[in-house]
Amino acid sequence: MNNEERLEKLDTILDELSEMCVGKILLVEGPKDRMAMSLLGINAEILNVQSEGGTLKVSEKLFELRKEAVIMTDWDNAGDEIANDLERSLSSLCVRYDKSIRSKIRRICGNEIYDIESLPSFYCRLVTESVRRNEGKNN
Repeated sequence: MNNEERLEKLDTILDELSEMCVGKILLVEGPKDRMAMSLLGINAEILNVQSEGGTLKVSEKLFELRKEAVIMTDWDNAGDEIANDLERSLSSLCVRYDKSIRSKIRRICGNEIYDIESLPSFYCRLVTESVRRNEGKNN
């Protein structure tokens, strides 16, 4: 898949994430991830797992609020572990969650980036390369 195709797919996935978050809570690891989501235009209710006291506390909060979750942790080892812990604790409390977007973004990024906070710069790079490529076609 070339970078223009990656950009197109990433745009679609980010739109899907925005729609999915309506009425749900987006779970990220920390404040830089929250900022990254904002920079990408994701206007959602966001909880930082770390500042909220960890996966169990966040899961209990969602249970009390009767809200569903969208898991959007990094796709490095620590992020995978947090995502798995969230899945277990949310499931044990019968809180519905989705982590499909996380998997889709992970596939698009490949081995280039491993964290949410790098996603805006990755996106900008894809846009810049696409613009340059299209300018080259017009000359």
